[in-house]
Amino acid sequence: MRVSTMLTPLAAIMLAGAAPAQTTYSEADFTRVAKLDAHVHANRDAPDFLAIARKDGFELLSINVDYPDFPPLPVQARIAYKMHAADPKRFHFATTFSMDGFGGKGWTAQATRQIDDGFAHGAVAVKVWKNIGMIAKDTAGKRVFLDDPRFDPIMAHIQAKGVPLIAHQAEPKNCWLPLDQMTTDNDRTYFSEHPEYYMYKHPEEPGYEQLMAVRDRFVARHPKLAFDGAHLASLEWSVDRIAKFLDSYPNAVVDLAARMSQVQVQSNQNHAKVRDFFIKYQDRLMYGTDLTDSPPDPKARAQNPPTTGNFSKEADDMWRSDWRYLATPLSQPIAAIKADAPGLALPRAVIDKIYYTNARRFFHLKG
Repeated sequence: MRVSTMLTPLAAIMLAGAAPAQTTYSEADFTRVAKLDAHVHANRDAPDFLAIARKDGFELLSINVDYPDFPPLPVQARIAYKMHAADPKRFHFATTFSMDGFGGKGWTAQATRQIDDGFAHGAVAVKVWKNIGMIAKDTAGKRVFLDDPRFDPIMAHIQAKGVPLIAHQAEPKNCWLPLDQMTTDNDRTYFSEHPEYYMYKHPEEPGYEQLMAVRDRFVARHPKLAFDGAHLASLEWSVDRIAKFLDSYPNAVVDLAARMSQVQVQSNQNHAKVRDFFIKYQDRLMYGTDLTDSPPDPKARAQNPPTTGNFSKEADDMWRSDWRYLATPLSQPIAAIKADAPGLALPRAVIDKIYYTNARRFFHLKG
């Protein structure tokens, strides 16, 4: 019997003394790869967040929000200014403005001053929250939506500064479903604890598709405004809908904050489809978590993600879990969906974009 002496391509490479190039990262690469969490909330004047970020190889983009469960906006701003000054290369932040008095005389000037104060201290973006469309009313008592032309001077000002807008509009689609029809436990917990935002219980309020249509009209109306659709643009339930949104609006990107479990539901149904989505839209996706470091409060309602008594461990656990899912093929149990989720094993080049270079480019970060 003749034994073949032909070498396989792998054997030839090994014989030549060169190892084959790895196409994906491993869990061991986690701390070695540059990463940026483009959606967190640092609401506590403490070193914990920056310390765990340094240890795990992350930069942070902390987002100030006009949210009643968070510290008052001046307090959020003061913390952001201090943390950015302490470590400007690692800690970035987005400013915001209050909706109080919207429609009244002087509101536009007041909001502009709030934004400009943030810019003066280093803000790289401006955030608008779901209260626009779901909660906020003008001085005449009328509900305010994002496509209201009274926002136009603010948006023109932001665009002229060359700064992106981060917009959390509406909620996950689960918000309009009964608890037993929701796809993830984290949504069940959040909306059980925040009934004012649980739209299934408020059929008199605007519906999901109405709010999505408002957001789309806004993005179309401001085609030169760099737009970040926070939380997968509230289209987290369908990668097809996210793809359609991104195809329709070239000025838009989306972040993954607090929506990984909804993605995992879909990848468990069709792994190849979700993986292909991440690869196709690799230039339009930014990693984010919604990790929230707020002052301890035993009476505080559930956050999304939920908080524990050990924030550093919570952040490290979440970051490592997401890395395992996005960067490796390894499976892991996901409590929010009561199932194991095999990893997507995205190529290194895709991981580098989603975790770092897309956010650095979009928010014009330097250094």
